[in-house]
Amino acid sequence: VQLQASGGGLVQAGGSLRLSCAASGRTYSGYPMAWFRRAPGKEREFVATIITGSWTGDITHYADSVEGRFTISRDNAKNTVYLQMNSLTPDDTAVYYCAASSWSGLRTASGEYHYWGQGTKVTVSS
Repeated sequence: VQLQASGGGLVQAGGSLRLSCAASGRTYSGYPMAWFRRAPGKEREFVATIITGSWTGDITHYADSVEGRFTISRDNAKNTVYLQMNSLTPDDTAVYYCAASSWSGLRTASGEYHYWGQGTKVTVSS
């Protein structure tokens, strides 16, 4: 599985950005995909994850710090995951990474994700 993240950039506080992660190779909508981020001088942290169940549809989970501001979505036909980020603050400044897991179920630990994109930088100015 290869992941290609895009959509980062510079935005003012209060603004919005949408990140995209295009997956190629063997993917399966029932396995989770996620976004993580690493802010300058900090450890990589979980942002959001999504799985698609045959009966349940999309199931999502967010870090508390982004709940209500960020939305993760998935277009299975395009093998692409999106992260819509609204009401951005300088604390959201980071390199954002998309990831895919080979294990089913919602997962928030970076060690449970086996494939990683190259990262896309988001800078939020105050």
